[in-house]
Amino acid sequence: MALIHVSELTKSYGPHRVLNGINLSVEEGEIVGILGPNGAGKTTTVECIGGLRGRDGGSISVDGMDPADDPRGFRSLVGMQLQQCQLPPKIKAREALDLFGSFYADPVASDELLRRFGLADHANKRFEQLSGGQQQRLSVALALIGRPRIAILDELTTGLDPSARREIWRYLTALRDTGVTIILVTHSMEEADYLCDRVLVIDDGVVVADSPPAVLAEGHRSLEEAYLELTWKEPAA
Repeated sequence: MALIHVSELTKSYGPHRVLNGINLSVEEGEIVGILGPNGAGKTTTVECIGGLRGRDGGSISVDGMDPADDPRGFRSLVGMQLQQCQLPPKIKAREALDLFGSFYADPVASDELLRRFGLADHANKRFEQLSGGQQQRLSVALALIGRPRIAILDELTTGLDPSARREIWRYLTALRDTGVTIILVTHSMEEADYLCDRVLVIDDGVVVADSPPAVLAEGHRSLEEAYLELTWKEPAA
């Protein structure tokens, strides 16, 4: 049985239907990428899976649990990094990691994460003093400090330089090799191709493709070309 199973997931914001029956599954130890145009429903999908947003219809099972039924137990299972990392502006990077780590029985050491994510020299800087890229790296570290079985990461390398991006990719690959399951929302075809065992393409609130990157790219010059063909729409008149 899949570690994560989503069936006919629907969600609306007022009169606007964002998710129109999402169906997906994720096996334990996979890195699954979620691709799609802006507004396609990617972030709403992972927020529903992660228990941060309620759903209107459909079912979600994460290791046999519905995120709506046991939020406390669910939080120890899933680590989440969202597009916008919002922390108190005066909190220092090390303080944030120590605080988040205190919620877990066996957290990753703050020093290890500071080093891994290139923040060791910025450990005593306040959040407001960190650059956008440094804030992003801290957000990923906070998502992983509790040794989650499942990590949900939304645009994790946006704004990072190539060296920092590759270092995070190597770390995620090593996590996957220990059995951690990763859902990765991304606009980067390079990232999806490098990291992901499978990619799902969401468009207009439904999954329109689900396959390994190499399979999706078959018959096309690149993964990007295949993606654009799947999501291309006639320009509005």
